[in-house]
Amino acid sequence: MQNSLNVFITTLINKQTKYYINVINMSTKHLAAGSVEPPRTEGILTIYSMKYCPYAQRPLLVLKAKNIPHEIVNINLTRKPDWYFKIHPEGKVPALIDGSKTIIESLDICDYLDEKYPEPPLYPADPAAKEKDKRVIEKSSRLINIFFKCLYSLDATTPQEWAKLLLIELQEVENELASRGSTFFGGEKPGMIDYMIWPWAERSEIVNIKYGENVLKDTDIPLLRKWKATMLKQPVCKELYINGEQLWNYFEPKLSNQEPNYDDVQAKM
Repeated sequence: MQNSLNVFITTLINKQTKYYINVINMSTKHLAAGSVEPPRTEGILTIYSMKYCPYAQRPLLVLKAKNIPHEIVNINLTRKPDWYFKIHPEGKVPALIDGSKTIIESLDICDYLDEKYPEPPLYPADPAAKEKDKRVIEKSSRLINIFFKCLYSLDATTPQEWAKLLLIELQEVENELASRGSTFFGGEKPGMIDYMIWPWAERSEIVNIKYGENVLKDTDIPLLRKWKATMLKQPVCKELYINGEQLWNYFEPKLSNQEPNYDDVQAKM
């Protein structure tokens, strides 16, 4: 009861000062096998995450965009805690606990949050427009699949060949943004599409680091390049941003089947 009261008072103060601190608690380390499940605070959402996971970043963006108080528990995905399989049967992230409810899968979590916390809305009010946005998000999975293949591939596929494959899907996303004639997919403010594809835009630099050159030409997808630069200026994205060097230093060990350093990744100077 005291925790709930403290959260309420903190929320009230921060709303009055127009600055909302919505992370109540966060595990400083990624919890691994042998760890003890941390207690949850009554009345506060708990999101199970991993700092470098793009899928886990999706609900974090929505939680921050809507100023929803929440706790973050980071999970070591190489040596998963036994207790976490009671929350997510496959031990994946993200997972959200809201009282007696457990929601898994990033898109399902984000839709749940948008419905329960409707302000600010991240989908259009018009049902047909909302369904269209959902279809755009679903179609982005093709681009995400190619991105991961490019990143994990150890074969002889050249950067130029990957560029052709990536551009097939990227051009569709570029055309969608162009058809809307707005700064963001959500209009003049980021919406659900923007937040759902942003984690991969943020990680695009690690493809260039892997191959030692820019995989795409500077003239490719000009609208998406401008969109990325504008998204990065948004407070929600800036708060969660991880630079390309840090992302690569986390990811590189995975290419040789080594456990990444979840907690102490630093950009090389």
